[in-house]
Amino acid sequence: MQKLQREFYNRKTILVAKELLGKVLVHEVNRIQHIAKIVEVEAYLGPQDLAAHSARGLTERTKVMFGPPGYAYVYMIYGMYYCMNVVTEAEGHASAVLLRALEPLQHVTERTEGPGLLCQAMKIDKKHNAHDLLSDHFFIASLSQSESESIHIVRRPRIGVDYAGSWAMKLLRFYIKDNAFISRR
Repeated sequence: MQKLQREFYNRKTILVAKELLGKVLVHEVNRIQHIAKIVEVEAYLGPQDLAAHSARGLTERTKVMFGPPGYAYVYMIYGMYYCMNVVTEAEGHASAVLLRALEPLQHVTERTEGPGLLCQAMKIDKKHNAHDLLSDHFFIASLSQSESESIHIVRRPRIGVDYAGSWAMKLLRFYIKDNAFISRR
């Protein structure tokens, strides 16, 4: 397992989103590594993307999106679920990739088919907002080159962003074809 470096995140958001598929999210809690494969993501392309939180400008909530790439953007929805994004591109660009679903690999026993469920299962909450994903206890890593090469990616519109007008129908949701853990087909 090799931890992703800052350069991986400092690229075009759509490329990062696609290349996150097949990588693993690792969160060590009480010396136990919780590990799950990323199988579904959504790209949010910055302030011009009306579905992105950064479309509302720089706020206390969104400031991590405007920061350097390779940090976690974690926020609460519906007053009960946390969602985790990975900040991408250069500082000031304000784009990110939402993790939508994970395939449990090690020490993950709860459901992971959705952004709120995966955060519960991986024990991710508000304290992980603005966390550097190059840390030793919370990071994303690649398993092997050959595994990522065999992934067939499906593109679909994002989920739950109908308010974003034409941005709602853009094909910015990516998932691994036929994976049993994606949130919706």
